[in-house]
Amino acid sequence: MNDLERRLREARAAGRVLATYSPAEKAELLEEIAGALERAEEEIIAENRADLAEAAERGTDSALLDRLALDPDRIAGMAGGVRAVAALADPVGSVDGGGRLTNGLEIVRTRVPLGVVAVVYEGRPNVTTDAAALCLKSGNAAVLRGSRIAERSNTVLGRVLVRALEAVDAPPAAVTMLGTDRDELRAMIAAKGQIDLVIPRGGEELKAFLEEHARVPVIFAAAGNNHVYVDASAEPGMAREITVNAKVQRPGVCNAAETLLVHRDAAPAVLADLVHDLEDNGVELRVSAEAKAALGNGAESLADASEDDYATEFLALVMAVHVVDSLEDAIAHVNEFGSGHSEAIVTRDLEAAETFRHLVDAAAVYVNASTRFTDGGVFGMGAEIGISTQKLHARGPIGLTELTTTKYLVTGDGHVR
Repeated sequence: MNDLERRLREARAAGRVLATYSPAEKAELLEEIAGALERAEEEIIAENRADLAEAAERGTDSALLDRLALDPDRIAGMAGGVRAVAALADPVGSVDGGGRLTNGLEIVRTRVPLGVVAVVYEGRPNVTTDAAALCLKSGNAAVLRGSRIAERSNTVLGRVLVRALEAVDAPPAAVTMLGTDRDELRAMIAAKGQIDLVIPRGGEELKAFLEEHARVPVIFAAAGNNHVYVDASAEPGMAREITVNAKVQRPGVCNAAETLLVHRDAAPAVLADLVHDLEDNGVELRVSAEAKAALGNGAESLADASEDDYATEFLALVMAVHVVDSLEDAIAHVNEFGSGHSEAIVTRDLEAAETFRHLVDAAAVYVNASTRFTDGGVFGMGAEIGISTQKLHARGPIGLTELTTTKYLVTGDGHVR
């Protein structure tokens, strides 16, 4: 038995112990983790600074550096996130179906932990504590694998988590930190019988790797190629505020907008101001021929948009801009190029809003609100492991309930068939 096999077997055994924990025992464990993070602030920041320095030397862009960085406020936020998860209702043991059959059998459908959940993520060390808290609260052992850019940060966070587990006599293998070796990752995602679910948070390269090599179930928390569509009846001020927020507030995250679509009838009132606002905020624009025609004089200096731009999750201050002839064209564009994450319409037309809601194929669809709200914490889920853009077995923010499955408990009185 190699080291990975041994560690996964220990995680499986730890998961069976966690499945027996009461809500009070889980709350005690998560409070210990939150306190341990606060006490280890200096230790965590020191290791994170080393990661940041090395990443900066390699020329890592500012958006990725922002995702990597930890400071006292962010560590306090991580501890607060753990406590928020602790305060949520425990899904394990809840009943969500069942009844008495005509033959007298009683059926109860209840929620139970998955067992061992592996999370593979890139560049965001706060995912380490979010994922651990959600897995532990839902009665699962967590196997965590971060990226090389955050290796020191994740390693120290792993040590803090294990110390917290040991402090309350929980099995330390309930949180297992893996290294960044690609062969180890390949072996882990092929470990049938040891890993019940893999949740990746990363780009298309990671997704392609998992699609090729995984032999265990995977929920893809995939890319966020999101749109803001400004409809013909949109209120100009609202359109400007929502678009700038969706693109600029934090461009390196998966719920930021990457393409602005504007209805031809709205373009005269809003497009020039939107372009001006975005450029004032440092956004590099890729503009279609239709949008340039609507802008008129001076637009020729703007960079041309291509279909590759429409299909790109920039994760930076870059945005594609296109003018469409109708609501139907906007929906068709979104469904062709979007990744199924978060899509927004700005409109005063209730019928247009309902049409967009029902025909756009995405995990979250917004009317008159920024895409930046797609977040487990914002949705009242305490935290999330990622945003699923697939349809089985979870879609949207992956929180506590999504980390459980169902079991049917059937009671009879000598029944035979």
